[in-house]
Amino acid sequence: MSRSLRHGALAATAIAFSFAALTACGAGNNAQTLEVRPDNAATSAGTIKIQNVNVITQPERDAKGPAVVSATVFNTGSKAETLDSITLTGSSGSVQLNPAKGSGPVVVPAGGRVVLGGKNNASAVIENGDEATQNGNVQPLVFKFSRTGEVSLGASVVPAAHYFKGFGPSALPETPKTPDASPSGSPSGSASPNSSESPSGEASPSSSAS
Repeated sequence: MSRSLRHGALAATAIAFSFAALTACGAGNNAQTLEVRPDNAATSAGTIKIQNVNVITQPERDAKGPAVVSATVFNTGSKAETLDSITLTGSSGSVQLNPAKGSGPVVVPAGGRVVLGGKNNASAVIENGDEATQNGNVQPLVFKFSRTGEVSLGASVVPAAHYFKGFGPSALPETPKTPDASPSGSPSGSASPNSSESPSGEASPSSSAS
């Protein structure tokens, strides 16, 4: 075999080996592609796991109104816990917690989960969200539980659009109505020129006694 043919065979073998190595990385139970996770905040402490955490603001950049904290809280323990509070570290914003039904604390059942945000789920509303948060930032949050205590993490601040539309604030600002500059009719309660009564309800001159 000539020298050029030997070099070509070695190059082909090296390429085949590299391709086989890349294929092995993308297959099997430990494949690197299976390690890709969504870009949402997640953490755990004891029997509590918190996933998919975001602070969701109004859909429009300059809109005024509340924001919400969306998250999924898992309890792998044998006893129920209550989510006592969520605090925005370094911000004056306060978070109001409400269960999915009725009133009272937000309970994370033993071996179960609680979803914050979205229709028919528990809610965590930041009343002055437009002042407390800003889109694009990472907001430090502290979840306080009855048994586990405080759990801290940072959540992305995103508007209620695209994937987050269904989990955003339910109280959206109303668009102000523009008054009609040229009303088509006469003011309500006033009489037309041909009416037999005046606006005050008195008789017109034609019906008064001479």
